[in-house]
Parts: sequence; C-alpha cells; structure tokens
Amino acid sequence: MANANLLAILIAAISGFLVGGLWYGPLFGKIWQRETGLSDEDVKSSNMAKIFGVTFLFSLLSAVFLGHLLAHFDTDFYRTMMISTGIALGFVAPAIGTNYLFGRKSGKLFAIDAGYWTVFYAAMGLVFALLGT
Repeated sequence: MANANLLAILIAAISGFLVGGLWYGPLFGKIWQRETGLSDEDVKSSNMAKIFGVTFLFSLLSAVFLGHLLAHFDTDFYRTMMISTGIALGFVAPAIGTNYLFGRKSGKLFAIDAGYWTVFYAAMGLVFALLGT
C-alpha cells in the first residue's frame, strides 16, 4: 500500500472506534444490552481491556482496507462517502441480517448493529474525504 496516508488511516480507525463508544454507550447501549440478553453483571465481569483492544485493532484493519480501496479510485468527497457507506449498506448490513435471521435475533438488534456499521464506515469515509487516502 505505497503512498498510504497513515495519519488518515489512524484517525479513521479512531473515529470508527469512537462511534462504537457512543453508539453502544449512551445512544443505544441499554437497548443493545437488553436485546443481546447481557446483564449488567455480564458486562462488568468482561475483560474490557481485551475487548476494547481487539476492537480497536479491527477498526484499524477496516481503516487500512478502506484507505487502500479508496486509493485505487479517483474519488471526490461524494464518491468517497458513497463508497464507504455503500460498503456498510451493501455488504456488512446484509451479512449481519442473514446471520440474525438464522440466529432468530430481533429486528431491533439488527437495526442497532447495522446502523452502527453504517455510521462507522461513514465516519471513516469522512476522514478519508477530508484528509485523503
């Protein structure tokens, strides 16, 4: 990935990670917790350092690949946002939806998780649109 904008990749990863903190915290945390069946005790007894650490690594991996993909196209702001949100709406949400249908998960949980990934990729796309790939 020659000529990669490493600063944009790092900031994109951080932006996606922060979206998750807001999304699954004050915005939809309690609803998500109820829909997944996790109790407060389940959450408190989790290894949060491991969860947050690996989650950030996944955000970084997503940012690397999104930046790499965008670098192969002559994109402007609009196209960057269309590609980044299109990944979530066209690939991630249908994959989650399929798993949730077979897993008998609720539509509410699907909306929360698919919405998160859409905002996650939109936030990363915004970083790349503003800072370049």
